[in-house]
Amino acid sequence: MPLSHPCADPRSPDTLVGGLLDRSVEPLEPTAVDQARMAAAHRALTGLDGSRRVYGVTHGFGPLVDHPADPDPARQGLGLISHLATGQGEPLPPDVTRTMVWLRLRGMTLGHSAVAPKTWQRLADLLNAGFVPVVPGEGSLSASGDLVPLAHAALAFAAAGPGDDGEAGGATSQAWSRDAAGAWRRADASAVLHGLGLPPVTWDARSALAFVNGSSACLARALHTHRELGALTRAAAAVTGRTAALLGASGEPYEEALQRVRNQPGQRTVASWIRAERTASGAPPDLAPGPDRPLQERYSLRCAPQVLGAVLDQLDLQGSVLADEAEGCSDNPVLVDGDLLHGGNFHAAPVAFASETHASCAHQVAYLMERQLALVLDPAANGGLPPLLTPRPGAGSGFAGVQIAASSHLGRLRQLGHPASFTAVPTNLHNQDQVPLALNSANAVAQMTERAWWILGSLLLAVNQLAHLTGHRDGDEARLWRELREEFPPLDRDRPLAGEITRAAALARARHLPRTTTDPDDTTAAV
Repeated sequence: MPLSHPCADPRSPDTLVGGLLDRSVEPLEPTAVDQARMAAAHRALTGLDGSRRVYGVTHGFGPLVDHPADPDPARQGLGLISHLATGQGEPLPPDVTRTMVWLRLRGMTLGHSAVAPKTWQRLADLLNAGFVPVVPGEGSLSASGDLVPLAHAALAFAAAGPGDDGEAGGATSQAWSRDAAGAWRRADASAVLHGLGLPPVTWDARSALAFVNGSSACLARALHTHRELGALTRAAAAVTGRTAALLGASGEPYEEALQRVRNQPGQRTVASWIRAERTASGAPPDLAPGPDRPLQERYSLRCAPQVLGAVLDQLDLQGSVLADEAEGCSDNPVLVDGDLLHGGNFHAAPVAFASETHASCAHQVAYLMERQLALVLDPAANGGLPPLLTPRPGAGSGFAGVQIAASSHLGRLRQLGHPASFTAVPTNLHNQDQVPLALNSANAVAQMTERAWWILGSLLLAVNQLAHLTGHRDGDEARLWRELREEFPPLDRDRPLAGEITRAAALARARHLPRTTTDPDDTTAAV
C-alpha cells in the first residue's frame, strides 16, 4: 500500500508545524508550572546583588555593553525599542504577526527570560483580546533575533511613537483593526487599545530586551510559508494526475512498485496522490499510453513523483527544524538552573537555512508546473491539439499571454531565491559580524510562493481548456475540476485572463490548505 502523507502521521514534523499554527490562534493561557517558572526566573534576576554585570539591565546594548545602563529601567526599556523602530516596507501579514507575538510569549513561559510576570500577563491579555501590531517586514538581520520588527510590535503594545502617516513602516505605533466587513485595516495603536478597553504595556529593560531578542519574526514567516508550500506541492501533484489522464499519458511512472524500489517516502506519497487524481479524472485501468502518446513522456510529467516527492521530504525535514526552534528559548541572556548565561541563542541560523531550503522547494514546484504548462500548450506534446490551445489559431492567440506571464513569474521567482545568508554584511560596530538574514529569506520565499500559485493558476486554466477541447466529462472527478469548468468557460475567443488566473489559484489554495484554515467543509483526499 502507498505510504500516507507525512502530515497524517502525528509524529511528523509537518504535523508539528500545523499544530503550532493552530495553537497560535487560540487564547494563550499559562499553566501553573509556566507561572511558577516565570516568577522564579524574575526573582532570581532581581535578587542579584549588583556585582554581576547583566547585559541590557546594568549595562548597555550591543557594542555599548561596556557602558552603564540608564538607572531607570523604564527609560532603558523604552530607549531600546525606540532606537530599533527603523523598519520599512509593507507590513507582515496580520496572521504572521500574531504568530510572531505568540511565539515570543510562549518562549518566555519556559522560565529562562526572567521577564516581569505582570508584563507577560499584560501582553498575553492584549494578544488574547485580538490586539495585533502592525510590523514593517523589512530591516531585520535575524542575528540578535528580529530586533527591528519586534521593536515595532513592542512600541505598539506601549502605544508609543509618532502618529500614523498612512505609509507602511512610517508609523511606529499602529495596530490592525477589522472593519465591518472583517477586512484588516491599520489604525493608531492607542485607539485600538482604547477600543479593547485595555491599558498599554509599560516596558522595563529586561522584559523589553527579552521581547525583541528572539527569532520569532522570521520563524513565524517561515512556519506560515511552510504550510503554503505543503499545500502547493499537493496541488501540483493533483494537476499532474489530471493532466496525465486528459492527455492519455502512461500510468507506469506513477505505479507503486516503481516508487517502492526507489526507497524515498515522499516519492511514494506523491505518486499515490497522482494515481488517485489520474483515476478520478477518468484514466483507464490499463497503464499503457494512449495511441497518440509516447512510451516515455517529458520529465515534467514522468518525473513529477521524484521532484515533488523530494520537495515533500525536504519540507518534512525543515518542519522538524522549525518546530524545534518554536519549542525552545531564543533570547540572551538566559537563566538556566539559577545561572545567568550570556550567549547567542537569538541567532536565527536554523530558520535561515530552513528558509533557503524552502526557496529551493518553491522553485522546483514552480519550475515543474511552468514546464507542464509548456507541454500542454505545445502541439508536439499535447496530442496534436491546437497550438496554445486556441480553437482559432491566427485569429486567436489562446494561452500565449498566459505563458508569457508565467515565464516571467518563474524568472522573478528565481531572482528572489538567492540565499540571503550569502549576502550578509557585518554591522553594529562589528558586534554583529556574522548575521543570517533569516527574515530576508523568509520574506523572499513568501513572495516566491505567491508567484508559484500564479503559475499554478495559469496551468489550471490551461488544463481546464484541455478538458473543454477534449470534451472530457467524468462524474467522479474532484470538486476543484468541477469548479474550474463551471466558473471558467472555454476560451473560444481571446479575453483578458489576469483575474481568472488569480481566482483559479485561489480555488486550488482553498482546496489544499488544511481545512481548519480555509475549507471547513472539505473531507476528500483527492480534491
